[in-house]
Amino acid sequence: MTKPLSESEVADLVKIWYKKLDVHAPLLEFIPLLSDENLEMTFPEATLQGLIAFEGWYERVIRIFFDEVHLLKEVNINLQGDSAEVNLIVEWQASVWNPPAAKSERIKLDADQSWIVQRSSKSGEPVIAKYVVNALNYHEGSARL
Repeated sequence: MTKPLSESEVADLVKIWYKKLDVHAPLLEFIPLLSDENLEMTFPEATLQGLIAFEGWYERVIRIFFDEVHLLKEVNINLQGDSAEVNLIVEWQASVWNPPAAKSERIKLDADQSWIVQRSSKSGEPVIAKYVVNALNYHEGSARL
């Protein structure tokens, strides 16, 4: 039997995830945070299935966005044994440069997300199994994706 998840384990996973995104951590640092069995990630521009799809998405976005900041505004965790539903609002700020523009632009928005976190059957650690961006709510004056 798998050990139930704790709220602190799930909250730590959320914080670690965004910290790694902010610093554009190497791809290999994300792999232990993601399910290698049933990963599904839905972004406004794509739905990804599996770690290889995540790798392609991540390598692309770290070449588009820079000076990223993720600020957690709300995190609601609903524990269900060895899994948890996580609903969160994260403020995302990032700069983007679209050639041949003379200057970069700043994106500022609140992303409404839903995650399913499960305990990995291999590592025993919490991992993201499902990650859905439900809505993007732009701040006034923000650049657009």
